Amino acid sequence: MKKSELIFSVLLVPVDYLALLTAAIVAYFLRLSGFIQAWRPALFTIDLPFSEYLIIASLVALWWLCAYAMAGLYRMKTNRARIEEFFQIITGSALGFFGIIGYIFLSGDLFNSRFIILVGFGLAILFVTAAHIALRVLQSHLTKRYGYGLHRMIVIGGDDISRKIAEVFNSRPELGYVVVRHLGSIDMEAIRSGGKMIDEILLADPNFEKDQVLELVDFCEASRIGFRFIPNLYQTLTTNVAIDTFSGIPIVELKPTALDGWGRVAKRTMDIIGVVFGLIVLSPLFLVVAVLIKVTSEGPVFVRLRRISQGRVFAMFKFRSMIDGAHGMKKDLARYNERNDGPLFKMKNDPRITPPGRWLRRTRLDEFPQLINVWRGEMSLIGPRPHEPEEVAKYQKHHKKVLAVKPGMTGLAQISGSSDLPFEEEVKLDTYYIENWSLKMDIYILLKTIVVLFTDRSAV
Repeated sequence: MKKSELIFSVLLVPVDYLALLTAAIVAYFLRLSGFIQAWRPALFTIDLPFSEYLIIASLVALWWLCAYAMAGLYRMKTNRARIEEFFQIITGSALGFFGIIGYIFLSGDLFNSRFIILVGFGLAILFVTAAHIALRVLQSHLTKRYGYGLHRMIVIGGDDISRKIAEVFNSRPELGYVVVRHLGSIDMEAIRSGGKMIDEILLADPNFEKDQVLELVDFCEASRIGFRFIPNLYQTLTTNVAIDTFSGIPIVELKPTALDGWGRVAKRTMDIIGVVFGLIVLSPLFLVVAVLIKVTSEGPVFVRLRRISQGRVFAMFKFRSMIDGAHGMKKDLARYNERNDGPLFKMKNDPRITPPGRWLRRTRLDEFPQLINVWRGEMSLIGPRPHEPEEVAKYQKHHKKVLAVKPGMTGLAQISGSSDLPFEEEVKLDTYYIENWSLKMDIYILLKTIVVLFTDRSAV
């Protein structure tokens, strides 16, 4: 799911909250209007002034959002029919309505105006539906006019279904897709030539050779390109994945990681909270470390190391633990590498490390400036170990799985053996993390990391 789709999906929550609050306010003042008062005077305003009502309405709106979530309204989908969304709004509103009625019946609290409850229920459906339509129109306009969030796609297949799906995407830009190329066969040379210009590949014809399809899937995974396919009848019945439907045609998306949708939002929120807390708490220690580095050796306090994040090179911050210009000496020390099972370089008693640098590495304090990278969105608190471009260039095919998500300051591999862990075992653990991600797992790794910080001194 693209960042633009995440933004609009997340926007639904505060927009719906404002719509619900507006519905409650309008219902309140409708009840106090002259026409309604002439029909039946309002008595509840004596015990419930507007200021108190607004507080109650704010809490009720929060419950209503939970009801919408239970109805599946905030489940992130790239292709949700308007009628499906409308029925989810009605279902969620009904759930919210009966929840409020049940609370009033059992407790006798809130307020006793049936008019406000019934009208508020109807206005909630009306205003929330209007808000969703407005956001859809805005997103469609940005997509059509500016290409915002548009998925650039290659469709592969020479049959009628392939031509139909290509026509559907090109004729309906509001779906968020544009077919940049339609290939009649799996032409890897043509696909590789346009790889950097596309976001997804759709295999519309399921009847290609198995080896060709596997090569295509491997290419998409290595290039971080989305892969979708139109299944045959057997695959439709047995594939344990969510299936989107476009013009009556089922389309399956293969995802290399469970980290998507609201999980991705939750993980980023956890990252930001962790960064803010970490920088506030650790800033005095950072100052002490900076002075220690500066007075014991020449060179900058921080070093910027080239690392890979989801296939892109970025500058990773660390406290300098080596002499200035240490990276240029690495090739001269290659024969002393103690990690011969993979592309990583590890050397105990590395002569490039400064005396305070050894202490920084043993305590992992040299890693904490990576909080800056987490803030900038280049890393996460939890994820695979970030590796150098030179190391990634030596990866075998199955190693590239670890590039599917952002690297982390700590991760499952780091808490399972630290620097003594064989590279292949590290890849297996990181791959398991990527394929089975959950917020619960992230919290476990974070707590285990705190224990490791105080007990493990194997870092070199």
